[in-house]
Amino acid sequence: MVLESYRARLAPYLDRWVRPWLGWSPASLTWLGFGLLVAAGLLALFTRYVPYLFLAIAVLIFAGGAFDLLDGEVARRTHRASLRGDFLDHVLDRYGDVVVVLGLAASGFAVPWLALGALVSLLLASYIGTQAQAVGVGRLYRGLLSRADRLLLLSAVAFLEFLLVLPPLVPGTSLAHFRIAGVSLTVFDLLFVYFVVAGQWTVFTRAREVWRRLPPSPPVPPPPPATVPPPPPL
Repeated sequence: MVLESYRARLAPYLDRWVRPWLGWSPASLTWLGFGLLVAAGLLALFTRYVPYLFLAIAVLIFAGGAFDLLDGEVARRTHRASLRGDFLDHVLDRYGDVVVVLGLAASGFAVPWLALGALVSLLLASYIGTQAQAVGVGRLYRGLLSRADRLLLLSAVAFLEFLLVLPPLVPGTSLAHFRIAGVSLTVFDLLFVYFVVAGQWTVFTRAREVWRRLPPSPPVPPPPPATVPPPPPL
């Protein structure tokens, strides 16, 4: 995970970001982050008519990712972490991923089948991470594509798309901005290709790590010998 390696360096800034929110309940922050991502996904449906909405989408996704980090930090620092809160966070995270990617898939600025392939990879990567916890290995975050990574990339690419559709910078642009091997692709298409590749690599590395940590199955004991009932008395 790329962003996780910078957590220690970002700790002083994270402390200042968390402090004003310590009075909020972690669940409220979880719902707030989810609402921001839903708003971003819904706005993506209208970008074919108003492409400048990509600026708002970039801000909403970035803010949603920030609150996704914030709820867990507030829960730990105020000693309000709970299994219900963790469950709610995971459920809304997955719905947030689905709404954002499906909104972009329907926007006209992405090839739908690429977006769906990216969504499958993202959901599988998250599933393997939580399944590791379910079998007793512990929550896994390793891999190329954590949730923080993909939200930051989605926000950055949405902002880049906003710059690309500005008429003064790129006159006459429509939906396609790159041509590779005769195929027209947008920056979201390129991002979704990366999501497919990096997501599958993340699934592979997490699954391999879980398999390595799991103990081998104990040998199955042989069945007891069958007993033959004695013959009835004559």
